Amino acid sequence: MANSVIPEYLTLRVRWLLLARVVIITFILGLAAFGEFMRMEPLSAISASLLFMTILVAYIFSILFLILLKHLPPVSLNIYIQSICDIALVTAMVYATGGIGSIYSVFYPLIIIYSVLFLGRKGGLIIASIAGIFYGVFADFEFYGVIYPLFSVPIPDYQQNAGYVFTRIITHILSFYLIAILASFVVEQERRTRTLLAEKQTAFDKLDLLHRSIIESVDTGILTVNLKGQIKSLNRAAADITGLSFPTVENKKFSDIFPDCPAFGEQEIGDGNRSTARTRFEMPFFTTGKQLLLGGSVSPLRDPSGVTIGNIIIFQDLTAINEMKESLEKSRRLAFIGEMAASLAHEIRNPLASISGSVQMLKGDLGRADTNARLMQIILRGKDQLESFLKDFLLIARPAPGVREMIDITETIRDVIESLRCVPDWNEQLEVELLLADAPLFIRANRTEFRQIIWNLVLNAVQAMPEGGKVRIEAKNADYEGYAGAEVKICDTGCGIKEQDRQRIFEPFFTTRDTGTGLGLTVVNRIVEAYRGRIRLHSEPGVGTEFRIWLPAREVAATGTSS
Repeated sequence: MANSVIPEYLTLRVRWLLLARVVIITFILGLAAFGEFMRMEPLSAISASLLFMTILVAYIFSILFLILLKHLPPVSLNIYIQSICDIALVTAMVYATGGIGSIYSVFYPLIIIYSVLFLGRKGGLIIASIAGIFYGVFADFEFYGVIYPLFSVPIPDYQQNAGYVFTRIITHILSFYLIAILASFVVEQERRTRTLLAEKQTAFDKLDLLHRSIIESVDTGILTVNLKGQIKSLNRAAADITGLSFPTVENKKFSDIFPDCPAFGEQEIGDGNRSTARTRFEMPFFTTGKQLLLGGSVSPLRDPSGVTIGNIIIFQDLTAINEMKESLEKSRRLAFIGEMAASLAHEIRNPLASISGSVQMLKGDLGRADTNARLMQIILRGKDQLESFLKDFLLIARPAPGVREMIDITETIRDVIESLRCVPDWNEQLEVELLLADAPLFIRANRTEFRQIIWNLVLNAVQAMPEGGKVRIEAKNADYEGYAGAEVKICDTGCGIKEQDRQRIFEPFFTTRDTGTGLGLTVVNRIVEAYRGRIRLHSEPGVGTEFRIWLPAREVAATGTSS
């Protein structure tokens, strides 16, 4: 018949039924007690003792029904028992309060209505039939004198008219069935509405889940604000990009969280009267320890009727893209410079060769004239400096492919350090710390190019410490984005690089020294880029500078595949 487990909502409904019964019984008890105390008509014309006893039995039945709810799982059987017992109790109250003429017969429809709620139309008609049988039998017994209504004040020659009794019986029975049919109609409509609502709710939940899945799965930040400019939603990507969590920004002003957004001012954000469709923007955003560049668009947020209820802001982190654009622009500028420099260097180099040969011949004819010899040395040193400058310039303009082979970078680093001890910028106050692996570190590279990287970086470190300091050089195996390679770290305790100079440190001809050419770091950056490597700079003025260079162990093509 019924399941062994009662659904929670049915248990709750039955408990509400029990509570309603207790409230009604208590009300009748109070009414009867008041009438008995005041000797009011027609309440005084009842059998108070039988009425109070009936009410007491109703209380006892309510307790028993609550116990049956736990130990009699079928709800329909529980309701049938309650309904029949309630009909019997109402019949007893009618008998105790004047018989056929009692006003307490109005409680029969209440029993029929709640039976329809639990048992449906069929159950309601069954209970209506039982109520009609109880009332009809009771009225017939009273009419034929089998029983007499109980009055607290005896009424001589009490007699009812047959037509009146018949009319009362027929009227009550018809009303019972009519109430059962009407109540069942209302209940069926309520059930259909509830079923339809449940289906719509399920469909809405699925649509809402799909919507949330899409919003939370995209890698684009999505943020919504109301017409007051208050933040109302923030998806996962937006939280990841900005480092903010939704609880910390909920209902806060958009302009307070994103003060540098140029798309809206304080008065414009969230203004439903303004057309904000396709409004694009780029803005800086400061998060924990770094500055981001956010780019996106703003569109009006409308409800199903088309009324603007706020704005939706879609944005992405453009920091990496902006860095790529800057790098591309630098490469473009370098290519342009290279095109001009190539021909210029070629034209200068030929005369230099002639000048050098002539000076060498003049030097051989000078004998031991100290003054002329010193002048010749100055000319030759200037020639060497110009030759070195042109060599670096040509390397930037058109780097030679060179022959790449497997080289031990630790051996090259030690060789560079020994050679640098002979340069004029070296002083005895310098301390060199080498943290190199005991085993060789091999990468596929051109030995001359790698030597030039180390030479320029270490020379810069030496020149940053004219009064002495410490240079630390580390080399180790390191992977980057899934590619094997080697990392070289060169640190110094020199003067450091100012923040405004760090953005231009790899530009050609940019230098902070009076005697520098500004090409050393440009050459380093160009070689590292040619190897598909990475170079990172960290510097603090007055503390020192650190360069990190990563080079792949194998040649890496432009598509990222190694060979």
